[in-house]
Amino acid sequence: MLLLFEFVFPVKDPVVVFTIVLLVLFLAPIVLQRLRIPGLIGIILAGTALGPTGFHILERSYAIELFGTVGLLYIMFQAGLEIDLNDFKKNRNKSLTFGLLSFIIPQGLGTLGGLYLLDLSMSSALLLASMFASHTLIAFPIISRLDLMKNQAVTITLGGTLIVNILALLVLAAIAGGARGEADTAFWIRLLLSSAVFVFMVMWVGPRVIRWFFRNVESEGVSQYTFVLFFVFAASFGAKLAGIEAIIGAFLAGLALNRLIPPTSPLMNRIGFVGNTLFIPFFLINVGMLADLSILVRGKEELLIVGAVVGMVIFLKWLPAKITTWIYKYRKEEGSIIFGLSVAQAASTLAAALVGYELGLVNDNVLNGIIMMILVTCLLSSVVVERAGKKLAVVEKHKTPDAGELPDRILAPISNPESMNPLIELAIMIKKQQSAEPIYPLSVIPDDEMAGNRILTLQRDLEKAKKLASASDIVLQPITRVDLHPGGGIVRAAKELMANKIVIGWHGKYNPKDYLFGTVLDYLLEHTPQMILVTNLKYPLSTTRRLVIVVPENAELEPGFPEWLNTLRALAAQAKGLARFKGAPGALAKIKEALAKGKPTIESTFESLDNWDDLQTVCDKIDSDDLYIFISAREATISHQPYMTRVPRYLSRHFQDVNFIVLYPEQVIG
Repeated sequence: MLLLFEFVFPVKDPVVVFTIVLLVLFLAPIVLQRLRIPGLIGIILAGTALGPTGFHILERSYAIELFGTVGLLYIMFQAGLEIDLNDFKKNRNKSLTFGLLSFIIPQGLGTLGGLYLLDLSMSSALLLASMFASHTLIAFPIISRLDLMKNQAVTITLGGTLIVNILALLVLAAIAGGARGEADTAFWIRLLLSSAVFVFMVMWVGPRVIRWFFRNVESEGVSQYTFVLFFVFAASFGAKLAGIEAIIGAFLAGLALNRLIPPTSPLMNRIGFVGNTLFIPFFLINVGMLADLSILVRGKEELLIVGAVVGMVIFLKWLPAKITTWIYKYRKEEGSIIFGLSVAQAASTLAAALVGYELGLVNDNVLNGIIMMILVTCLLSSVVVERAGKKLAVVEKHKTPDAGELPDRILAPISNPESMNPLIELAIMIKKQQSAEPIYPLSVIPDDEMAGNRILTLQRDLEKAKKLASASDIVLQPITRVDLHPGGGIVRAAKELMANKIVIGWHGKYNPKDYLFGTVLDYLLEHTPQMILVTNLKYPLSTTRRLVIVVPENAELEPGFPEWLNTLRALAAQAKGLARFKGAPGALAKIKEALAKGKPTIESTFESLDNWDDLQTVCDKIDSDDLYIFISAREATISHQPYMTRVPRYLSRHFQDVNFIVLYPEQVIG
């Protein structure tokens, strides 16, 4: 039987290897979750069992290492992509504090431990301590799954990760360069210049190229995802060329794309799905295969080294997390998450260990201890973050402000198939994330002999919109009405559905006859109380740099003021652009006060306006990268102003190729 086992295993057929890995990825989390053990741990342990030091069912082949490397870079990319940049800017000093504490304490005390506990040379002790300082965000998928990305403790840990890993890698570069005799002044000048060029290319050139791509290339899911993936790995490769670790490049690529990929967009959903389903689990299996559990029974010396290395790294990562928690008065659960995220050692640690081993700075026993440290810290990180994260998620849920009892139902009347996707994209972005309601695309068909054919044509067009929404995990429920007047069909549908927002497209040129006979919009304003957003969307909203929001006098006194402000807050958070409010001083003061409370946090500026007669002065320089939002009002309401009657003519003349929204707040119609 043993001979048969040795004959069959390790499996080398790529089809069988992939089948076994997928089976493990499916079964391990399910089995261990029944034992209340985090799924990540199950995958890591499965990798240990499958690998050369376990049952040797699989080799740690090039394919496993390739997918594992991709998974690690994917984790770092997602961390940069999903971080809340507004919170990050607000808390950058806290991130710096944690990053420096998380580097200085392990580097300093770790060096002493290496010298006096493990009897290493100064170079070897410094190298080992740099491994203690760096960390890998292996538990980040848990944070993402529990929707804790906006928690301040998570934000500062992600920011601190970038700082501590850069500093640790600089130590590695200095020690390796010294061992090779390369660490002279020219070496550091080259490293500094190459790093500066790399950061400029990723953080300044990269976003501009991708914004151009999103605006000018057909918006198709596969091509967008492929292009983004190319950018991530090009940035990772560029980091290696610059002399720094690839994970830094992946993290910076995520930061560079952060403002271009809305959190609820189909593209973001694809990124998360592919990474969490395939690449990241492969990385965890790769980590598990590194561990050699036989070291625990080899001898007393090896066991002592393993215990010393593991014990030191856990203590030296717990201490900065504890100090940071004490300084900023975080909850116990938040402190545990800071520790859990920062204790895991993987990629940079292993890279430093292998470099040290090649240079003779790390012996076999210490190398084995480091590999066991990687396994133990990854397991510990998963357990701590899973348990603390669940408790914190409950607390965060209770802290979420009550959005009201009425459901968020968005009606999107569609008259032109070309405007369908932009309308659905906007509806997805302004929809309350906690609302389970579908979005309702509405088609109003004239009641004539061609009604049947028109219905069939529109149903085919709506299938495309349903695919777009399903990629964002949003349900579309198309509705068709046959009516003599399109406005009447929209009004009746809004009443039947109890819709609270109506999103419609801009009809284009404003003709003189519209003043005589009125438009569909005029009919809606007269017969519906709902918030109405009239849109002209020529470019993807994800490419928006700024939201220029023009607010009239007395807008804060309208009954729909809180709702439209929350809607624009959600839109700004999704588009991740600067919200530039321009308007009456009283309205701006109320807006500023309201934005200071609650979530999400958005970056905003305020500019008072005194002269409303010249709309071109109000809008100043028109930029196609901006989204202009005009807060209007129905006639005879408290915030209606004379200039509002000129807005349609002005928009049809100057804004044909610019994204804009005219928003009419909710009203109570008597």
